[in-house]
Amino acid sequence: MKPAAEHYDMIIRPRITEKSTLASQINTVVFEVSMDATKPKIKEAVEAIFKVKVKAVNTTVQKGKSTRFRGRPGKRKNIKKAFVRLEEGYSIDTGGSR
Repeated sequence: MKPAAEHYDMIIRPRITEKSTLASQINTVVFEVSMDATKPKIKEAVEAIFKVKVKAVNTTVQKGKSTRFRGRPGKRKNIKKAFVRLEEGYSIDTGGSR
């Protein structure tokens, strides 16, 4: 399957955090995805872009924090994260090391 432009619009960036690094030990990769992405669409996009087999997709929405900038209140945007579990024998190098 050839990746379409909509696949690249769905997967925004990999999330490189302590939690995602621990998840990589159980063959799971964490991506930031668009808010309107569904689990089947995320699975299709990851399989097309990275040429891997996906076992499961779990999603969560991280609510934006309330902030202050120069004394004025503001709010960060909400972020949707996808925890993508890969089949045995497959891996994705997200380039998280410096």
